[in-house]
Amino acid sequence: MKLFTKLSLTSILLLAICTLTLAQQKRLRAGVWGDQLDGTYKNPIINADYSDPDVIRVGKYFYMVCSDFHFMGMPILRSTDLVNWTIISQVYHRLDLDPKYNTMEKYGSGSWAPSLRYHNNRFYVYFCTPDEGLYMSSTTNPAGEWAPLTEVKRVRGWEDPCPFWDDNGQAYLGHSVLGAGPIIIHKMSADGRHLLDDGKTVYQGPVSEGTKIYKRYNRYYIIIPEGGVGTGYQTALRADNIYGPYERKIVLEQGSTKVNGPHQGGLVETEAGEAWFIHFHDSGSIGRVAMLEPVHWQDGWPLMGVDFDKNGIGEPVTQYIKPKIENPGKINLIQTSDEFNTTRLGLQWQWNHNPDDRSWSLKSNKGYLALTALKAPDIKNARNAITQKLMGKTGEITTALNYAKLAAGQRAGLCLLGNYMHEIGVLKGDSGMVVYANNNGHLVTEPLPKQPVIYLRVNVDIEHDHTTLSYSLDGKVFTPIGEVCKLSYFNFWKAVRPALFSFNTERDGGVALFDWFRYGFDGTGGEKIQ
Repeated sequence: MKLFTKLSLTSILLLAICTLTLAQQKRLRAGVWGDQLDGTYKNPIINADYSDPDVIRVGKYFYMVCSDFHFMGMPILRSTDLVNWTIISQVYHRLDLDPKYNTMEKYGSGSWAPSLRYHNNRFYVYFCTPDEGLYMSSTTNPAGEWAPLTEVKRVRGWEDPCPFWDDNGQAYLGHSVLGAGPIIIHKMSADGRHLLDDGKTVYQGPVSEGTKIYKRYNRYYIIIPEGGVGTGYQTALRADNIYGPYERKIVLEQGSTKVNGPHQGGLVETEAGEAWFIHFHDSGSIGRVAMLEPVHWQDGWPLMGVDFDKNGIGEPVTQYIKPKIENPGKINLIQTSDEFNTTRLGLQWQWNHNPDDRSWSLKSNKGYLALTALKAPDIKNARNAITQKLMGKTGEITTALNYAKLAAGQRAGLCLLGNYMHEIGVLKGDSGMVVYANNNGHLVTEPLPKQPVIYLRVNVDIEHDHTTLSYSLDGKVFTPIGEVCKLSYFNFWKAVRPALFSFNTERDGGVALFDWFRYGFDGTGGEKIQ
């Protein structure tokens, strides 16, 4: 079996992406990440919380999957050049593995580091949850519907699985255990649905996890991060037998760079034969961002990044020439804004728990996302919050809220979810409606005139770790409310996130109608989607 597999896709669902205007491209070029529009890119390629990435190529397309823990569900991304990505589907929409996934009790659980593979004309995603077990989903069309999750094994304490089909068709699955190590390999049924033995430990190293298995020129390779998220490095293991014994070499380290880790990712090859590695970098409140490193094979080892100090170990690049791709396609941004004019949520949206499908709708009030309030004591426990990833270094997030149908005790609006909660919205109290700002428990209110619509805004400055909240009655002039908020570091392994919310401190009931959500970051986006 070759390290990378090709496929001519005869049919694929084309989804709308946010193609940049010339003016936006010029602004982005002045930025500090992503495509620089001159044949180069700057790391990170995605300045957002795409942690534990894995990547494959099938034909001319690259596909990527990342961990999303308790957020529903797991997005599949596609690219033609490894730099510009768009979300094309979600593997699942809920995790019915434990009733606690219906609440916030499973924060930090859910889908840990997944693996994405292609075998016999089928795409496979594998992941473990720390408490329930090993799960798999598959499809013939990665932009379409994925099969319901298969429980491959009910087990506690496994993490970071990776399937592998050998040249003779024998299937294997590698994984580590909670606490990072050792690396264990099992035989697996050819259909990927059953493990056939108790597994064999093939490697035990310093905090070894993130198993990725490859084969190249009849050698087996296991690519793993070691040493921990903030202080580790990337290790390659190689052997003539899948069970070892394995030789070991560190192939990527922080070195003289500011890229801590550098941690966990996937190795992929272009049609032209270039090798590349996508990994994450722990970057504070915005989370674990996606980085792209060139890979050069030397003496049978994949040297990642550039060996600046000539010690035989690569270091992450800041800026580099883009992969050589014929007809790489248009420059685009990952989806953020949403006009709520269709009957399906944008693929960027994720619920903070299993969605209660009785409590939200895009059909009941045409042109609006309707969020019915569920009872909760505060925003951190609000069960009807819909979120997406924070993007870039600076951002302006605005939504239009029709609050005419709010019930007594209800709060609805826009917030940032994290260790610190930054919340701006409308509250219906005993004396009527007020607009309010909540900075991690510090509440400020102002009276509202008798009109049904308010515009709410959050401005985010990642570099300086602060947020400002404001509102407008006409959508043009915005009035600051409350104090400047300090952005929190990520919690439960996930970054700070913008969210739309609707909850009631007294009872279930009341409907918040969100007309649109517009998100501009680093000088791009934020306009009305036509």
